[in-house]
Amino acid sequence: MSTPFYVSPQQAMADRAEYARKGIARGRSVVVLQYNDGVLFVAENPSRALHKVSEIYDRIAFAAVGKYNEFENLRIGGVRYADLRGYTYDRDDVTARGLANVYAQTLGTIFSSAGEKPYEVELIVAEVGAGPEDDQIYRLPHDGSIVDEHGSVAVGGNADQISNYLDQRHRDGMTLAEALKLARASLARDTNGTERTLTPEQLEVAVLDRTRPQQRKFKRLLGRQLSLLLEEGSGATSVADVADESGEDTGSEG
Repeated sequence: MSTPFYVSPQQAMADRAEYARKGIARGRSVVVLQYNDGVLFVAENPSRALHKVSEIYDRIAFAAVGKYNEFENLRIGGVRYADLRGYTYDRDDVTARGLANVYAQTLGTIFSSAGEKPYEVELIVAEVGAGPEDDQIYRLPHDGSIVDEHGSVAVGGNADQISNYLDQRHRDGMTLAEALKLARASLARDTNGTERTLTPEQLEVAVLDRTRPQQRKFKRLLGRQLSLLLEEGSGATSVADVADESGEDTGSEG
């Protein structure tokens, strides 16, 4: 009789974690930065149909890297959770912390389940507050742990190198234009340190803007608006500036 093949639980979990990390690292990176008026999301993503950054609720947005079908299922589940909680209780009861806890439970259950493969995703959930000190940013790796982030965070691709670059250059009180240019510069750096050129068409950009008068603070930056913010010498530093100059206002989702 043949001897049963045995793998220790520790080794099995390590193998699952390595499998998920390799899948996540194959994707293009997403960075999230705080700026003076809110939270900025920038992803290297030439597609205008398959979003890496999305609105979840009034003050909450979601960013993800990895397998699209997996993080899209999580995004839809998050929207349903937020809508149900806001309808049942109050809109103010829907928080990034509560949503992050829901995602952590889901990812943790899938990761520890021997009957299915782990999700190859890494998530960021952010909420804009009344002031910069009230902003919340949570990073959720594949295993369902929660990391409370401040200032800036990067996931996917060469996230460690990008995070180091951002840590050295990000500062409190940056304008939207300054934060956007820093985000593009960080994403444009290859693993060997050389810089590429990323055009506005290659970027997916959105903000949670605390100055918006609407209850919903999420807004995508597209076309002329995005180009003006990235253009040196344009004088545009905020969403209000580019809306006034371009005449465009893409609004929030939904």
